[in-house]
Amino acid sequence: MSQGASIWLLVALAFVAANLPWLSERVAFVFEPPAGGKREWVRLLEWAALFCVVGVAAEGLEYRAQGQLHHQDWEFYVTTICLFVVFALPGFIYHHDLRRHLRRRSRWRS
Repeated sequence: MSQGASIWLLVALAFVAANLPWLSERVAFVFEPPAGGKREWVRLLEWAALFCVVGVAAEGLEYRAQGQLHHQDWEFYVTTICLFVVFALPGFIYHHDLRRHLRRRSRWRS
């Protein structure tokens, strides 16, 4: 796989991973949530875990492409977290706002 293709694959993986906690109602994508539903702190924990998974995938791609891992300072990690937050915005908006409007609209049409 070319380096450009692996970068775009990583960006697509990051986008999907950032939105998964807000699109799935299962805890850790496997377990049914308690009767009250999935809490926001659980979604944030899943989001942080998926950030780490994407980071490990990125390190794997970097090591495969260059044969070594470059040391990164704190600025790199702050930038990647901010990018992951921006990637998570569509799922967050869908979960907290758009889904409610779509349900109300479907009831109105019925």
